[in-house]
Amino acid sequence: MPNFGQEFLRKSRLSALEPSHELQKMPQPPLELPIPADAKLIALPAPAAIQVPSIDLRTAIERRRSLRSYREEALSLEELAFLLWTTQGVKKVTPRPATFRTVPSAGARHAFETYLLCNRVVGLAPGLYRYTALKHALIEFDLSADICERLTLACGHANQIRTSAVTFVWVAVTERMYWRYSERGYRYLFLDAGHVCQNLCLAAEAINCGVCAIAHYDDDATNQVLGVDGEEQFTIYLGSVGKKPQS
Repeated sequence: MPNFGQEFLRKSRLSALEPSHELQKMPQPPLELPIPADAKLIALPAPAAIQVPSIDLRTAIERRRSLRSYREEALSLEELAFLLWTTQGVKKVTPRPATFRTVPSAGARHAFETYLLCNRVVGLAPGLYRYTALKHALIEFDLSADICERLTLACGHANQIRTSAVTFVWVAVTERMYWRYSERGYRYLFLDAGHVCQNLCLAAEAINCGVCAIAHYDDDATNQVLGVDGEEQFTIYLGSVGKKPQS
């Protein structure tokens, strides 16, 4: 008898799929979650104006390693904007409409929302923020005093979250991918998450930061911290970021 993983692979084969919502002429989901009417947008430095040290791609790849210990040094808002741009930056919105971004995504569906647990970022109060990629800006989401501790505990007491300058949390919006690819879209969500986190790991090298990708977390607890239902939207991946220790 096949296990759950084998059953999923079998039922998400191309030959097993029902017509997608797109083929059924259902409306395309929005490119991004709506911005609350009362939200105050926090502008980020424009991508073209961001100045970061140049680094050779081979050097970045060779230096990259999982890092769980960081200096107690804040990231600048420009450095944070750089990391956001390299992981979900919108280069173009097409008439389809679709977004072309700095990372690949199946069918240009780009089904992720980026949340940021900011512990030490110059100019930002500690707390949880959401990135609106279409406007390249931040929205305050949860500035509760215990938000860092709640996310840390939800990830199995992962201390690198507690000590990071910022932790990226990617939430999948399932219908954005499912609309085109039906059940097979779940495969693509997890593939796309890898693309995004790898960009974070390589971009971080340019600003002397290290990243620890985090896939071990309590789904229900993490989704609760993010205020998502775990089905239509769910936490798919995290990455803690901080300045490298002095060598």
